Amino acid sequence: MRYVTIAELSDMIRHNLWKIPHDIDLVVGIPRSGLMAANLIALYLNKRLSDIDSFINGNIFECGERGKYIEKVNVRKVLVIDDSVGSGSSMTKAKAKLASLTSKYDFVFASPIVTTLGEKYVDVFFEVIDDNRVFEWNIFHHSIIENCCFDIDGVLCCNPEEDDDGKKYETFLKETKPLFAPSVTIDSLVTCRLEKYRRQTEEWLHRNKITYRNLIMLNLPDKYSRDTWGKHGEYKGEYYKNSDCQLFIESSYYEASIIARVSNKPVLCIETNELLFVSSETKFKKTKRRIRKHIPHTYQLMQRLFTLFRQGVQNTNGNLKKKMVRKNLTK
Repeated sequence: MRYVTIAELSDMIRHNLWKIPHDIDLVVGIPRSGLMAANLIALYLNKRLSDIDSFINGNIFECGERGKYIEKVNVRKVLVIDDSVGSGSSMTKAKAKLASLTSKYDFVFASPIVTTLGEKYVDVFFEVIDDNRVFEWNIFHHSIIENCCFDIDGVLCCNPEEDDDGKKYETFLKETKPLFAPSVTIDSLVTCRLEKYRRQTEEWLHRNKITYRNLIMLNLPDKYSRDTWGKHGEYKGEYYKNSDCQLFIESSYYEASIIARVSNKPVLCIETNELLFVSSETKFKKTKRRIRKHIPHTYQLMQRLFTLFRQGVQNTNGNLKKKMVRKNLTK
């Protein structure tokens, strides 16, 4: 599974701007997610922006203060972009919409992320990802949620400021506002909320239109018992391990790391906005590969620094050995 953050998408675009023809007159995004990539590119290149339907109707978005630096030329070359291309169906629909305008405009079709299958539908792309992909900007409205476990506090709502296991906590359960509200039915809510608060929890979920199949709560008498017991991550991890779910969305990094270790399955941590699953060594190797691909000069510098460091360690060890030998000889 590959989790792509908004920050990664932004970096991907910045490091690959050279692949985009800089003589384009207009950037057109395919709603909704394509508008995010289109807006970034339009800002970086200081080009005008529109969405596909507005463009077809002859409308281009107004610019702010920086707009006075955009050359007002007749639009001829148009970059049409989506955030990702998988099967190619969305890009095919976009091309069909624009088919009647091909004699008037030169279209360049692009996407930061493509699959091997989707690569043939665009002229420009930045990265091929064939793994099971999930994106920060749409994960809570993705079909994968139907096969997910969810924490509640810190994910669906904020964590309580004070848990007195009494009236203040009951008020929180009733009045707290939603944080992330998935539009897809969640498989299992796995929470360390106590079983005695099931009614309040179910009422809040129903009131905020959050649907789910299972609500797993902790069957302990009170907060003191729960705090004394303390195996929050292990409890969630065991449920996740024995379920058919393929992702757990957890608020706390500490608990997320335990859930990942116990279940040996991926965990999306809201606190750090990262997918936890592989070992630190594997994550480091993946980071090196991404740097090598997107920032080759930085990667080469890293390699030289590592080489110098290793040589320095070897020389230091060698000098120490020589000193020890000389010391022993003079005794």
